[in-house]
Amino acid sequence: MAVQLFAPTFEIEECLAEIRDCLEKGWTGLGYKTVEFEEAWKKYTGLNHAHFLNSATAGLNLALEVLHEELWRDEKIRGGGEVITTPLTFVSTNHAILRAGLKPVFADVDDTLCLSPDSVRSRITDRTRAVLFVGIGGNTGHYKEIVKICREHNLKLILDAAHMAGTRYIDGDMPGKEADVVTYSFQAVKNLPTADSGMICFKEAAYDAIVRKKTWLGINKDTYLRTNSQGTYKWRYDVECVGEKYHGNSIMASIALVQLRYLDRDNAYRRQLAGWYRKGFEKYQDRIKLAEISSDCESSCHLFQIIVENRDEMMLALNQQEIYPGVHYVDNTEYRMYAYADGTCPNARYISEHVISLPMHLRLTYEDVQKIIHTVIDFITQ
Repeated sequence: MAVQLFAPTFEIEECLAEIRDCLEKGWTGLGYKTVEFEEAWKKYTGLNHAHFLNSATAGLNLALEVLHEELWRDEKIRGGGEVITTPLTFVSTNHAILRAGLKPVFADVDDTLCLSPDSVRSRITDRTRAVLFVGIGGNTGHYKEIVKICREHNLKLILDAAHMAGTRYIDGDMPGKEADVVTYSFQAVKNLPTADSGMICFKEAAYDAIVRKKTWLGINKDTYLRTNSQGTYKWRYDVECVGEKYHGNSIMASIALVQLRYLDRDNAYRRQLAGWYRKGFEKYQDRIKLAEISSDCESSCHLFQIIVENRDEMMLALNQQEIYPGVHYVDNTEYRMYAYADGTCPNARYISEHVISLPMHLRLTYEDVQKIIHTVIDFITQ
């Protein structure tokens, strides 16, 4: 049987029961279950605010838009400030910077595949206004050092935690409280899967209030609030700003509520899979480099990445055994729209050309992992 990179697993009967509840009440849109999931997510993460969205991409767009409009008006007039970011990410991360009228300035990555603090420091100028940190694969990398840099230079910190649902430090605390805004993904193949949805968590209550209007076309009173309020004129609302239709719905929130109950259990199995991979490759570290995991991080293990020579040939060898890995990610400075930074992040470029993401999901068995390990080892030892 073919071994896929991702294969989401759902608690089907429980999900159907939650969805059935929505259908019976006749409320499948914004409100009801979305409010319930927001409260559950705040309790789980310890974050003060959480707003459920239709995608993590929407969250990134909103994070940069709200901060830019509220904090960087002078830079906007002069053509925009700069945000230091990583080239080793999905393009939605960096598109969000451009959409906000800001310039992505690419810093290099280190052996954790996350932003290098030294590279970030070297990119700071008088136009720098924020750092956007991506916890790739669920790893925290040197996030704590990035937090210090932002505080030293009075920079805003945006945490793209698309891969980090359930990532925590070994002391049990979850990263994110230090950031001005955190975004999460609950897309179909993420650790907490729905069909597609996300969450945005601003530190400040004022920005949480703003983003709730912006996700409903700038309207200051959503349909759920209007339905549950009293008075003759409860239908009346004002439109305070330009917004998008970015809010999440109760069907996706129903699935998310169920999957959240099992997130820690599921992540524990992902860490078991990662442990099997690491043990299998430990004698071949001269030819297989593994992405480093921070010593104080209990990763969600969304990805398991190896760095090898002859990456494309190895992928073909895996495919011949019906094993289908992936690549996370292509160095964004290779893309035409970010070509102005081409060649500025040599470590990210090397990783981009040599990295493979091996299958990582709950349906994998010990035997599946051993087959993958043996196929990789057979290739590199031939």
